[in-house]
Amino acid sequence: MKQITNTILMVRPVSFRMNEQTAVNNYYQQVLDNLTPESVQFKALQEFDSFVEKLRAVGVQVIVIEDTKDIDTPDSIFPNNWVSFHESGDVALYPMFAENRRLERREDVLETLEELGFVIENVIDYTSAEEEKLFLEGTGSLLLDRENSKAYCALSPRADEDLLIEFCEDFEYTPISFVSYQTVNDKRLPIYHTNVMMCLAEKFAVICLDSIDDKKEKKNVIKHLKEDKKEIIVISEEQVNCFAGNMLQVLGENDERYTVMSNSAFESLTKQQINQIEKHSKILSSSLDTIEACGGGSARCMMAEVFLPKND
Repeated sequence: MKQITNTILMVRPVSFRMNEQTAVNNYYQQVLDNLTPESVQFKALQEFDSFVEKLRAVGVQVIVIEDTKDIDTPDSIFPNNWVSFHESGDVALYPMFAENRRLERREDVLETLEELGFVIENVIDYTSAEEEKLFLEGTGSLLLDRENSKAYCALSPRADEDLLIEFCEDFEYTPISFVSYQTVNDKRLPIYHTNVMMCLAEKFAVICLDSIDDKKEKKNVIKHLKEDKKEIIVISEEQVNCFAGNMLQVLGENDERYTVMSNSAFESLTKQQINQIEKHSKILSSSLDTIEACGGGSARCMMAEVFLPKND
């Protein structure tokens, strides 16, 4: 199984704004009082288009899906939460915490991929769990070590352990669960998505170990990463706040490796951390300030990796 891909699906926003339904447990979101809704959307679109351009310039295949104004989906720019595409030809659809995020799931996105020659064998649909108020938000919740068949998951109101186990049984992964915390108004509260505090690349992992308060859980995560010979690059809670955990390694032209992140993530890294990443991969960064502030997500959240097989 490949760990990284050169094909990414992204959704171009039409009505991006801070989503009040997700702000209840995404403590990274902010209200930008100085900006009108129109200018938030305008800035987010500029950031999106510039990001896509940078990815394409290094040879990453980016499939851009246009969002629709017919439904209110302020977070549609983060498609990796509702869908994942696998080498087996399987597509997984995930149960989402916020009701307005459930509207992001679109049949036509799968049809577009098929039109482009990708093969979809099965759709595995976990969305009925929403009726029981149980959630697992795609590769926001699940950090998949595809090569070693392990799924790292920070449990939270948006990542249910039973659903994690069900996913792992269906896809034949070993679940590695823990709780990751951030400090909000002097309280330790669960971080909403695993991919905010951790990134899993081919040869390395970026992780905020300080966010895993339980010693046993922390030890277990380190044990698995070491077992699979991943270089562990440790980031601080402060760097997590700059979205330094929200990175994704992708393939560009001639199989060149790129670790993709936002400018704020890159600027928060120390020289040593940059050197550790650059041993394995070039760094590509792009300004995502508006998207990060209003959406509470960053570069990795915007990219749904496509591993599906292709028709010859």
